[in-house]
Amino acid sequence: MNILVTGGAGNIGSSLVDKLSEDASNKIIIADNLLTGSKDKIPKKENVIFIKCNVNNYNDISAIFHTFHFDYVFHLAAVVGVQRTLNNPLWVLEDIKGFENVLNLSKNTNVKKIYFSSSSEVYGEPFEIPQNEHTTPLNSKLPYAIVKNVGEAFLKSYQQEFDLDYTVFRFFNTYGPNQSADFVIPKFVDLALKNKDISIYGDGLQTRTFCYIDDNIDTIVKIHNDGLLNNDVINIGSDIEFTIVELVNLIIKITNSSSKIIHLPALKEGDMMRRCPDVTIMKSVLGRELLSAEEGIKKYVKYLSN
Repeated sequence: MNILVTGGAGNIGSSLVDKLSEDASNKIIIADNLLTGSKDKIPKKENVIFIKCNVNNYNDISAIFHTFHFDYVFHLAAVVGVQRTLNNPLWVLEDIKGFENVLNLSKNTNVKKIYFSSSSEVYGEPFEIPQNEHTTPLNSKLPYAIVKNVGEAFLKSYQQEFDLDYTVFRFFNTYGPNQSADFVIPKFVDLALKNKDISIYGDGLQTRTFCYIDDNIDTIVKIHNDGLLNNDVINIGSDIEFTIVELVNLIIKITNSSSKIIHLPALKEGDMMRRCPDVTIMKSVLGRELLSAEEGIKKYVKYLSN
């Protein structure tokens, strides 16, 4: 199989490439502009090829499609990070061009299926907890979330018009060895290991859930290998809520740190008070329980010490 992974030099993308490349019959092409990704994260394997490319540029990405004739496409490329997307809304809006490019090229080159990385951000402030793929309204007004919602609409429309199959992954916070240093857990762990003060926004009572990368990737690959959830949506994350204060205290405990919590003014936008997915479908796909935050953070800290 020839498989394209856009954004394959990022946290989830590089981990997915590593897993897919375990099957020697797969040839995986990574297209990434390295805005937030890194070549250091890419597996050094014979069946993995990296091409620096901005998928929002049609000429760049069309050459790749016509060279390799992909069977499957994982479209993970996007501007990511709450503060980065708030500071650069026009960058975020440009990702709509990427949807059009990838979908049109997939349709015209007989791609069998597209997998798309949406986000928990599409739910906005929740109407219900846990947030369910089919009953919770999509309620965010932020450019990043709106663009993800537009991407989901593109997939549904192309499936209806051109019979192009898809699966939408609504990713909740996922952490692991390949995550960039400016995301929550890597940043907090780094500060804790250095016994530096850890700054959080507001009172720290906003809740999040944290999914270890292995649970995320195992779910994606099982869906792909078993042909599951065609033309459907799945939440991928953990269903155990932590306040940010609880998360920091857990990290301080695990790292045996002397760090103190410093409270900064609350963000004006983008910091939802509560977020927790319904992961019934995810657990059904995996057929096992998810790794706890404590176990996952310990694995991450152990990785850093090696």
